[in-house]
Amino acid sequence: QVELVESGGGLVQAGGSLRLSCAASGFSLDLKYYAIGWFRQAPGKGREAISCDNIMSKITYYADSVKGRFTISRDNTRNTVYLQMNNLKPEDTAVYYCASSDSGYGCYEDTSRSYDYDHWGQGTQVTVSS
Repeated sequence: QVELVESGGGLVQAGGSLRLSCAASGFSLDLKYYAIGWFRQAPGKGREAISCDNIMSKITYYADSVKGRFTISRDNTRNTVYLQMNNLKPEDTAVYYCASSDSGYGCYEDTSRSYDYDHWGQGTQVTVSS
């Protein structure tokens, strides 16, 4: 059974950094057909795709809103995906979710499609104060 568990969220001042973790179980991240995505949802707003990584297609995607500030990475030995978030802004405040796609679909050069992802974590809250 696939499970994704996010951690690392919290309260940080604007300009600060956080690293989110997404620990996966039930599958191995180093299997190349898996795509991993990070999404966020702010209060009263829809879900936003912010980053994804697809080893098979060698694609890494970042939304314009986080490009240059956020970095997605994997540690296959820990079966964990990370989202390093630097220079955080109040508008980054949201619940952050990781998701995995069994087929590898969902992560493209110019977007990440939430409906292609099969498994989702429970989310972790990130709050950035001004």
